[in-house]
Amino acid sequence: MAESHSLGQLGENLAVEHLLNSGYRIRHRNWKYGKHEIDIIAENNDYVVFIEVKTRSENYQLHPTGAVTTPKQRSIILVAEKYINYYNINKESRFDIISVINNGKTNTIDHIEDAFYPTLNRFR
Repeated sequence: MAESHSLGQLGENLAVEHLLNSGYRIRHRNWKYGKHEIDIIAENNDYVVFIEVKTRSENYQLHPTGAVTTPKQRSIILVAEKYINYYNINKESRFDIISVINNGKTNTIDHIEDAFYPTLNRFR
């Protein structure tokens, strides 16, 4: 397994642990529509939350959240729409980013709620 894949899996597992400890329920991990994917779909009392997880080692050049570009946001929004329709969800949705920085011994987790909005990215 490639080192970047292992680091990504570590980040997603830590993100799930963080979400569970914060009172979220995990609905799905790595939910796909065609070639598009959402890392984690979670839920709390108020929202269904579509979460992109970005993990980097300590010597990163670009902060993990910078990797969630407008095209990536569009992809997440597309999959979220399909997910909401498929499961007939009638709850507010939200788009979050969880960044994980790994320095080899410890991990820093940053959960950014409402990281982007579908209406701002749909037609750009």
